[in-house]
Amino acid sequence: MSLTVHTEQRGDVDVVSVAGELDMATAPQLQDQITDLLDKGRSRLVFDLADVSFCDSTGLSVFVRAKNSCDEAGGVVRLAAPQRGVLRILEVSGLVEVLHTYPTVEQAVAGDPTPASS
Repeated sequence: MSLTVHTEQRGDVDVVSVAGELDMATAPQLQDQITDLLDKGRSRLVFDLADVSFCDSTGLSVFVRAKNSCDEAGGVVRLAAPQRGVLRILEVSGLVEVLHTYPTVEQAVAGDPTPASS
């Protein structure tokens, strides 16, 4: 399956909408988009995961690298609206605590303190 990535700027936050399966074959496409944003000085990222049907460890590592890079740049990474299966992977891996995860894009953009796993 393929992956589509679309970025929309909302004030000082870039919402990166990801759709499809995020795995070893497609993760480089998302990584390229993140690198491009960071190169442009954009370090406040919200990943809209509502249309991500699958995410493996390679996909998770893209989010961890993005968080580390954004942290270094004084920014932030937030995940929004993961489907049940993707949220479960984040919970089992312990990354739901590291990668701030929100039930909606709006809450993630606003930095609402309510996590998706509540």
